[in-house]
Parts: sequence; C-alpha cells; structure tokens
Amino acid sequence: MPSATSPSAAAARFTGRSATGERRLSGTLAEVVLDDGRTVMVKRGEGAGAARAEAAGLRWLAGAGAVRVPAVHGDDVDWLVTDRVEQGPPGAGAAAAFGRDLAALHAAGAPAFGAPPPGGPREAYIGLAPMRNVPGDAWPDWYAEHRVLPYLRRAVDAGTLRSAEAADIELVCARLPRLAGPAEPPARLHGDLWNGNVLWGADGHVRLIDPAAHGGHRETDLAMLRLFGCPHLERIVDAYQEAAPLADGWAGRVGVHQLFPLLVHAVLFGRGYAERAVAAARAALRSAG
Repeated sequence: MPSATSPSAAAARFTGRSATGERRLSGTLAEVVLDDGRTVMVKRGEGAGAARAEAAGLRWLAGAGAVRVPAVHGDDVDWLVTDRVEQGPPGAGAAAAFGRDLAALHAAGAPAFGAPPPGGPREAYIGLAPMRNVPGDAWPDWYAEHRVLPYLRRAVDAGTLRSAEAADIELVCARLPRLAGPAEPPARLHGDLWNGNVLWGADGHVRLIDPAAHGGHRETDLAMLRLFGCPHLERIVDAYQEAAPLADGWAGRVGVHQLFPLLVHAVLFGRGYAERAVAAARAALRSAG
C-alpha cells in the first residue's frame, strides 16, 4: 500500500478513524484529532527505516511489561502513529516508580549486546544519526567498535575533534576491559534516554518516547539520563538501586558510558560536545589511574 501523504492521512490509515484536525509541532511531528475525540501523535521518519525502527523499539520496550510507552497504532517506511501523552508536572512518586520500572526493563534482557528489537532493522538511528545494531558477545569490545569509534571517526573527519584529542578516547577504548567494571548480561535498553524522551504523564506515570532500543549495558541508560539532567534524578537512581543494585564503582563509570551520546552529539551539533567527550575520556583515564 502506498505511504500516506500527510499526518492526517497517516493517522486515518493506521487508526481506521477520520481526522478532524491537525496541528504541526515541527517539520516531522504533528498532533491529529480523530473523529472519536482522541488525539494521536504522527511522526514522519527522517531517515530510511527510521519510523519502523522506532516502532519496533516501542513494541520491544512495551513487551517487557515494565516501563510505559505510548501505544503504537501503526507504522510504515515513512510514518509512525502513536497515542498522545497528556503531560503533567514531575513528581517524586512517579520518579521512584520509574526507577523501579527501568530496572525491570533492563532485567528483561536482550539476546546480545547490539541486538535490535524483534522486527527492527540493523541500520537504525539515534536521533538524526545512523546507528548500526550489530550483535556482539563482550560489552567492552562491542561498545568500542560499534558505539564509540564510528562517531569518533566521523567527528575527526569533519574537523570537529582533533587527532590528539581522539587519541585519549581511543585509549579509553583500548582500556575498556579494565574500565568497564564487572561483566553484566545484555540489558534491554531504551538507548536514547535523555530527559526530553521522559514524559511525565498527567496520570502520575512516566512514559518513554523516541527509543533507539537495542541490547546494551544497563549503566548506559542511566548515564544518558544524567547527561542533560532530569527531574528527581537521584530519586530515580535510588529506586533503581533498591530494585537492582548497580555494581560497585558505577558512579565512576558514568563518563565511559556518556562517550557514545556525547560523540553522537558532536557529530550532529559540533565542537562543544566534542570537548565534553574529551573531558569525559580524560576523567575516565584519571579515575583508572
């Protein structure tokens, strides 16, 4: 079936209801009101397969029966249609519940580090950046090869990051077996868990949107949540720890796990994030002695 030509047409196609109103929120996102009074979110994928990758990720997260995500009404090569989340103020109780739910999501596991969601493509996205889901066995080797080094090379090639600075990040990659802490099984990750993808619902429950879901290390989700700040973050982490204690030394590994999103942002947004990535790498090296 041909792809829809507008947000309203996509909403009608995937919900089976007529659209009575449409409000564009950005060039790729719109709210569409249906004839039964519901409002749905309609997103146009910004890369080949992006909409289907996001839909597969949402379904995989929902399948864990842990964190809440908006229901997916349908997707194709261009469009994703989901429920709209009515938002409210952040609350400490919702934060604690979210921490416990996130621990349960991670415990649901994945077949391997780098494993894509069932039905999700190998060539996926994190935000606007391509992200390749290639399964691997050992987290340090997989993380270096498929999460850090590809974006480091792109940043150097673009002139965003200097070769001498790249050497510090490459050294972290070489030392990852020692820096990574105790071995952990693959966790089911949201994969792009920054504050903007955490919606505080008016019903008192957190919902997650825009995943770059894959099998990974659970500390990566928590490090990304800390990267740009999040309301009640310490309450989230405390509740997570009560449900699933993190390995000793986890706080000292935050910078290692932040290298991936920082380098992605350096590729997309420039020099400021490159400087933060270098600072995180140097701090990780200092902490390791």
